[in-house]
Amino acid sequence: MPNNSFPEHGPIDPETGKEILLSVKNIDITFGKGDSAFKAVKDASFDIYKGETFSLVGESGSGKTTIGRAVIRVNPVSAGEIQYKGERISGNISKSLDREVIRNIQMVFQDPAASLNERATVDYIISEGLYNFHLYENEADRVQKVEKMIEEVGLLPEHLTRYPHEFSGGQRQRIGLARAMVMEPELVVADEPISALDVSIRAQVLNLLKKFQKERGVSYLFIAHDLSIVRFISDRIGVIYKGNIVEVAETEELFQYPLHPYTKSLISAVPIPDPRLEKNKVLFTYDPSVHDYSEDKPELVNIGHNHFVYGNKKEIEEYKKLRDENKPIQAVTIDPEEAKKQRAKNTEFMGDEEVESSEILSAPVHDTGSVWLTILSFFLPILGLLAAFVFRKKNYIRNYKKCKKGAIVGLLVRAAVVVLFCILLVMATL
Repeated sequence: MPNNSFPEHGPIDPETGKEILLSVKNIDITFGKGDSAFKAVKDASFDIYKGETFSLVGESGSGKTTIGRAVIRVNPVSAGEIQYKGERISGNISKSLDREVIRNIQMVFQDPAASLNERATVDYIISEGLYNFHLYENEADRVQKVEKMIEEVGLLPEHLTRYPHEFSGGQRQRIGLARAMVMEPELVVADEPISALDVSIRAQVLNLLKKFQKERGVSYLFIAHDLSIVRFISDRIGVIYKGNIVEVAETEELFQYPLHPYTKSLISAVPIPDPRLEKNKVLFTYDPSVHDYSEDKPELVNIGHNHFVYGNKKEIEEYKKLRDENKPIQAVTIDPEEAKKQRAKNTEFMGDEEVESSEILSAPVHDTGSVWLTILSFFLPILGLLAAFVFRKKNYIRNYKKCKKGAIVGLLVRAAVVVLFCILLVMATL
């Protein structure tokens, strides 16, 4: 096989039978030299299969982006190697093979504003890769490819003559995605592509990524720190802590059976949609001092179910025992005492009536409990009671309480007036 091209297919993983597109093998990445040297990534290993999304998750500074940049040959590795379709792409390689790496592996960066050339039009930004690798037959073919790509990411052909500063953050990220996808890569390194975007825009960008994967069979190395988003988009997840890959598993396997304590801490940090449960949630805090690696050194081991965990022999045995029990591991716990206090508050809020928690959480937007409802119900108590009944059925709890209060007070006042009138009438006849 010539040195300037990759084979059509990568090696097959004997355990899963899937084609390995990218293989990271025991890599170290070091910055600086001598006494000032800092090892940002230590003995990291994982595979990315063809057509899948492999997510790398960890806190800020854990080495996620460092690995992603090493894959595209920006950061050199100081030990180990990175293979693409079985061919080494790390270290010293030929210039022609380096061009093939650029052609086949693209990156979408975290900051859409900083990753685009502000002095170039969108047309040139997207076309730059086509120009460098001459991936078009003629000018008409280039224009057709660029216009098709800009439309696929949800923008219009007239946007091609504009500059990046004329777009919003979400539109800039779409331009960055178009720049990567126009090269028709097989692997895209997505370095937190949605962390700088509004929540409403994030889903659109994620759906675009999934759309390209479905249509083109693209594989992703998706770098993130938000496990709730990662669960939506990933086939497999790798958890990294201070440069060490501590756990690798399929998405649901990892969420059902988080074995490493750091993985548990990340899952426990994912917000719960129910605000009261979230308030009473007990966060699991990871303490690295629980590990004793002074004699028995740790390593990343497959404990079965294609589930890899980082630990020494003693810890691996414990992890295997836990996994073999086949009971889902609860990473999120709710403080029972705080939950009881919260229920008591809810009962006090509702009075003597029992209301399902789901009803309170689904209260309508216009359930304001305006004082005018009390005043109107006071003067029109029968109408107020009818309104209270309707509000209670529709779950307008605050409005219901105001109408009920005004109507009852109004009826009591009227009853008192009638009684007083009767007494005066009796006294007048005597």
